[in-house]
Amino acid sequence: MTTHNRYRLLLQVSAIVAVVIGMKLAFHFLGWEIIPINPLFPGILAANVFLMGFLLSGVMSDFKESERLPGELGACLENLAQDVRGIRMAKPEANVAPCLILLSQLSQDILSWFHKKHGTAELLERVNELTSQFAVMEQWTQAVHVVRLKQEQGNLRRTLIRTHAIRETSFISSGYLLADFITVLLCIGLILSKIEPFYESLFFVGVISYLMIFLIMLIRDLDNPFGYYERHSVENVSLMPLEEAANRLAQIASVEVLALNEQCAAPDAA
Repeated sequence: MTTHNRYRLLLQVSAIVAVVIGMKLAFHFLGWEIIPINPLFPGILAANVFLMGFLLSGVMSDFKESERLPGELGACLENLAQDVRGIRMAKPEANVAPCLILLSQLSQDILSWFHKKHGTAELLERVNELTSQFAVMEQWTQAVHVVRLKQEQGNLRRTLIRTHAIRETSFISSGYLLADFITVLLCIGLILSKIEPFYESLFFVGVISYLMIFLIMLIRDLDNPFGYYERHSVENVSLMPLEEAANRLAQIASVEVLALNEQCAAPDAA
């Protein structure tokens, strides 16, 4: 995460809290602070913090799982590539370059998919194209080797579907609605409450509203760990393991294509 992204959420919350404090100042000088502090007020605040803690613990479990998914996708692709290369090592006449090129292109498509430049159905079709490649390679290897390739293909498909589910589903939408509603009511209550001395009330209004607004915005951001396509998304898992795997796959594919060209050129030269 860049430094700019790291502080973007803080600045967004600060802008909202500045509006709350500005309204508090206006209501104070207009004499509209009509709500006395009640012992029930801290209880409502504590209940809202408890609700946000529940939501935060829920989204964090998905976020921690999501941190592993790009690495698992990269590992699946590289495992497939190494198994396919093993076929050529055992059978030098095996033409595995098309499969390796497809794997390299698939890794780039997955990276684009994370930024929503490809649809999930389209990407899964690209994964299914590997089946025809494996069928071609059956003539050069044992059936058990092809079965292992298809198992890795299944792991790749399963990981993509799990990633899609995490990205597209929200954690307890009604809980978000309740937390939003209570946070707004508490901010209104802080603005309308009469707290003496006044300048101390500004401090407490700012701190409490900052805490509540920051938590609700953070939870919403964490709910989608793959929000690279969202302009204001800050907390996203790193795609570095998948990007590095895509670079290695591109190198493997280029080497195999070069070797195939040399192999084809050798009989012509002879």
